[in-house]
Amino acid sequence: MTRLIVHVDMDAFYASIEVRDQPELGEKPVAVIVPGRRDVVMTANYVARSFGVKSALPVHLARQRCPGIILIPQRMDVYRAVSAQIHEIFSRYTEVIEPLVLDEAYLDVTQEGRTLAEAEEIARSIQADIQAETELTCSAGVSVNKFLAKLASGMKKPAGLTVIPPEEVDALLAALPVEEFYGVGPVIAGKLQAQGIHTGAELRARSLPELQAILGAGKLAPRLYDLARGVDDRPVEAHREPKSIGVEETFERDLTTREELLAQLPGITAEVEARLSKRGYAGRTVVLKLRYEDGTRVTRHRTREAPLARADELAEAAAEVLTPELLGGHRVRLLGVSVVNLSPRPGAERRWDAPRHSSQGR
Repeated sequence: MTRLIVHVDMDAFYASIEVRDQPELGEKPVAVIVPGRRDVVMTANYVARSFGVKSALPVHLARQRCPGIILIPQRMDVYRAVSAQIHEIFSRYTEVIEPLVLDEAYLDVTQEGRTLAEAEEIARSIQADIQAETELTCSAGVSVNKFLAKLASGMKKPAGLTVIPPEEVDALLAALPVEEFYGVGPVIAGKLQAQGIHTGAELRARSLPELQAILGAGKLAPRLYDLARGVDDRPVEAHREPKSIGVEETFERDLTTREELLAQLPGITAEVEARLSKRGYAGRTVVLKLRYEDGTRVTRHRTREAPLARADELAEAAAEVLTPELLGGHRVRLLGVSVVNLSPRPGAERRWDAPRHSSQGR
């Protein structure tokens, strides 16, 4: 039986709620921010995005790019309440729902005899219900697996609906840039491009041993080998708890001193705080990750008695293990901070919790 997957992604969720609740904002550029020692943008509406304002951008840069931008502090209680409304709408159509933070989810609508056209109608009904009941829009993608459904939902934002039928998969993926494949960030994209792999067609032309020679012996090479052929066997998993929440940043130039790395921590931990807040968690252990110029990866951790969630607390814990001895004269290409030993924060709505790639923002 062919699987039928719908991926739903709310359009500029937090910013759209603020515009909905403050109609006087109209078509003005709006960003929702995380207040703290170094304010960062959580998300921006599409007007602000047209000026280059995006998630995790420091507020001072947002003001430079868009001088008239309106900055609004986050209201997580409101966003969680709207998320619960949306989740309830999903549950009318299927019980198999895999949430990805507050505003995004996979739905498995597979049934014996159900067609892709019927799955498309389900997606349209969900979009209509969400708009009627929340005054917000979402984009949706429909296909036969999670990778293709998520790819489809991003093709016609905002308020779009795209269906990728099996007969169109080969041509679509052949032209797809490698950086748009699931699991490919800037560093992996650079490795592939350095080997002449810029598109899905060029990715598909390489054997699995060739990809393993480029990407190593882990899971990524087999995954990309399959994705280039439109194969994604991951099931839609309901109510899966995350094991860690974190953010990594790869630098355009290698950093060489502890002071340079310490200066990066507030921005990174502010984004970690935002992700913890979105998903209703705190954690007792902060993990610092470094990747040196030769590709070597090292981690250090610090555990507290009480769960942490604030950016300044996370940065303090990470700084404690970021010692001169850890650097050891190496040049650092990547810095990451993650939180493990997670526990739910009191009063937090977690119905939309599930693991998510750390570098994505809303």
